[in-house]
Amino acid sequence: MWMGIDVGGERKGFDLAVVDADLTLIDSGARLKVSDVIDLVKQWNPAVIAIDSPCEPAPAGDHLRECELQLNSAVCGIRWTPDLSAIEASNYYAWIRNGFKLYEALEGLPNVKVIEVFPTASWTRWAGKREARRASWTREALARLPVSGLPPRSNQDFRDSVAAAVTAWQYSQGQSESFGPIVVPIAENPIT
Repeated sequence: MWMGIDVGGERKGFDLAVVDADLTLIDSGARLKVSDVIDLVKQWNPAVIAIDSPCEPAPAGDHLRECELQLNSAVCGIRWTPDLSAIEASNYYAWIRNGFKLYEALEGLPNVKVIEVFPTASWTRWAGKREARRASWTREALARLPVSGLPPRSNQDFRDSVAAAVTAWQYSQGQSESFGPIVVPIAENPIT
């Protein structure tokens, strides 16, 4: 099993998708709390958990991480992750703070492999540069992914959690590259 998690702030929570070795969606959830995610990790025992949120802040005094600059140059644009003081000072970064809580909770579990992902980079690798609205771009790309069991309708957070899960699967297959801690599918992809 491979798990993908889209991170929101405390109120919005986490969206989650679990796929199996055949890339069949076997579970999903929305508006989950950290404790809900931990329960699902224990239930499914995923080989890799991919989280759509920075795993660490920029170094003190910096406004971005070097890995983000590299990803921005090689794949697609990304929002910069500032240092911890800036993250703690702004409500805009509530989702990153919530992501940090999830990473910390997962550290306490045995045999859990966690990676940081950026679904926009995954969508870019699978579907090419975005030229339409994000929603239609990811809907079309998701329809072309070899993932079965998908619901007929979905929102962006669900689609990003599926992208994270498929990226985790590709990571396990050796079909990814890393920009620092950020894992991105390689150009050869699961789209048929």
